[in-house]
Amino acid sequence: MIDWTQVDTVLLDMDGTLLDLNFDNHFWKEFVPLKFAQLNGLSIEQAKQQLEPRFKSMEGRLEWYCLDYWSNALQLDIVGLKVEIAGLIAVLPHVMEFLEKLKESPRQVWLVTNAHQGSLGLKMEKTCLEPFFDDIISSHDLGLPKEHPGFWPLLQQQIGFNKERTLMIDDSLAVLIAARAFGLGYLYAVNKPDSQLPHRKIEEFNSISDFRELMTGL
Repeated sequence: MIDWTQVDTVLLDMDGTLLDLNFDNHFWKEFVPLKFAQLNGLSIEQAKQQLEPRFKSMEGRLEWYCLDYWSNALQLDIVGLKVEIAGLIAVLPHVMEFLEKLKESPRQVWLVTNAHQGSLGLKMEKTCLEPFFDDIISSHDLGLPKEHPGFWPLLQQQIGFNKERTLMIDDSLAVLIAARAFGLGYLYAVNKPDSQLPHRKIEEFNSISDFRELMTGL
């Protein structure tokens, strides 16, 4: 339970928090390997074997989230491929109700995402969530991913918030750990970011599977 009288600012992640991570998981684990295999005359299994270590090596770095980087590295039109399967983009259950309640409240609400602008624009177009936010910040605007400790002072400098009175909700434990080290007052993890996968057991942070869990007192 959150004492909402102690929260002035809400920072929300996008993929796996507000939006179903199934889109991204399917895109990177199945659709990109399929297209890479077709381009290079490989089987899908061979493509996955080649791509997985390349993806792994970039985790936690800004390049991992950069569609331009992967377009160049893989010689694929990554933005165009995302458009091809954009029908899989979906908002997680009860997110809209939560955002509507936040919109009616006096709190500042920011979307803070590692998503590249190409992906961000497509997802806002498909979900129509943009009006719920005071603004949208991509880590690509600041030059560091949210997992990096240097991201948080830059974010505070850009948008201004009292970190002790700020709530952050994210599905990434690495991001939440960095936010905790910076001193954000309220941190919640999403334990079912992908609708097609089981709940995750999370011990390091309070966690939710449904945004209705946070709506009492809002």
